[in-house]
Amino acid sequence: MTEKVPTKRHALPRVVFVVGPTSSGKTALGIRLVKEFGGEIINADARQIYRDLTIGTGKPAGKRTKWKGHTTYLVGGVPHFLMDFLPPDKTYSAAQWREAALRAVKGMAKREALPIVVGGTGLYISSLIDNYHFPAVAAQPALRSAYEEKPLDELVRLLLTIDPGAAGVVDLKNKRRVIRALEVVTYTGKKFSELRTQGEPLVDAFQVGIRFEKDELFRRIDRSIDNMVEEGLIDEVRSLLRRGYKASLPSLSAIGYQDVARYLTGEITQDDAIALIKRRTHQYTKRQWTWFKRDPRIRWAKSEDEAVEMVGEWLGS
Repeated sequence: MTEKVPTKRHALPRVVFVVGPTSSGKTALGIRLVKEFGGEIINADARQIYRDLTIGTGKPAGKRTKWKGHTTYLVGGVPHFLMDFLPPDKTYSAAQWREAALRAVKGMAKREALPIVVGGTGLYISSLIDNYHFPAVAAQPALRSAYEEKPLDELVRLLLTIDPGAAGVVDLKNKRRVIRALEVVTYTGKKFSELRTQGEPLVDAFQVGIRFEKDELFRRIDRSIDNMVEEGLIDEVRSLLRRGYKASLPSLSAIGYQDVARYLTGEITQDDAIALIKRRTHQYTKRQWTWFKRDPRIRWAKSEDEAVEMVGEWLGS
């Protein structure tokens, strides 16, 4: 491990953000950066915050435990904050994540550890880097119920028809967030993408990701999904349903969980479910690229080694 880079010489906490689409090596890169630069990880994946959603979310193997006086998810000795802490039947907003992440950043800065935010939920990342504040619109239960009856793909098409800019500010993989955006748009008559307000910067951010060609990325995704099935994805979903968690929960609206639930109820075959997971993940990955490509501040590396070198140069500047 290299010598820690002091943060006191900078007015704002220095934070590394490891970004990119599904299966682009974010987890491995984040852990390597921790070991190289003396850091700690903050999870920025909206599905990996949930307990018991492990295999289908690509959560690294670890355990929730006490570490240096803090409760965290420990992966091979590397602390991951804001991971594996929320029951599947609870909800968690981007605003809540931003506040919790900022507290974690401040705590790490006091410990002279480098905060490393890792994840592909663009709304989480933008909320912290750009200090976004979200529209205060009360929940509309009747409207939500009506939208809940519709499949995620249909809701995404509806939202993007009304507000094409929403692709840059809404996690389109998250049914609850898509419904929330539709709720705000319907209630206010304004585009969700135009209702955010931006405050003064909270962190000194450096964003880095590993870029793969589309075909290679899709192969990585397909291998990852095959591994998830081999590791017990179907049993994971079956266990959640048997414990009384409904497939309609926001946490289980993620790609993979809904599809396996349809297989378990006899609606589709297992092969169809796996093929659907792969196809929908490919589609989601394209939307993630659309999100991240809009931010010219992100540095894209061709390899993990190059990404580590980029971070080292930034920390030394």
